[in-house]
Amino acid sequence: MSVERVRNGSPWQETIGSARAVAAGDLVLVAGTIPEADGAAAIGDPYEQAKSALGEAIAALGPFGIGAESVVRTRLYISHARDAEDVGRAHRELLGAVGPVVTVVVVSGFADSRVLVEVELEAYRGAAT
Repeated sequence: MSVERVRNGSPWQETIGSARAVAAGDLVLVAGTIPEADGAAAIGDPYEQAKSALGEAIAALGPFGIGAESVVRTRLYISHARDAEDVGRAHRELLGAVGPVVTVVVVSGFADSRVLVEVELEAYRGAAT
């Protein structure tokens, strides 16, 4: 099985020693993604932050020749349970037609206190069955 890694120059990648996305065979994993690169997008607005983070995570699939249609799993980390509906609405708008498996987890916070949402994606780039 071949493994491909894509880096995008994020300071976190250097600090932690990670990739933006990794393809292992037909499975493509996208690292935790916050809204915009610096976390400052739409301060205080979980819906807009979720749209931004999901859009960036979906864009990370591009170097592997796939997009939103290939997403099979999402993980949505939110800092407040009250934001679940807004974050879910953003997810539905961007990925509802695809229908991936979704997990929503409430966490105590993020490294950047302005961030309300972080997302992870898993996608499949193999032939449709």
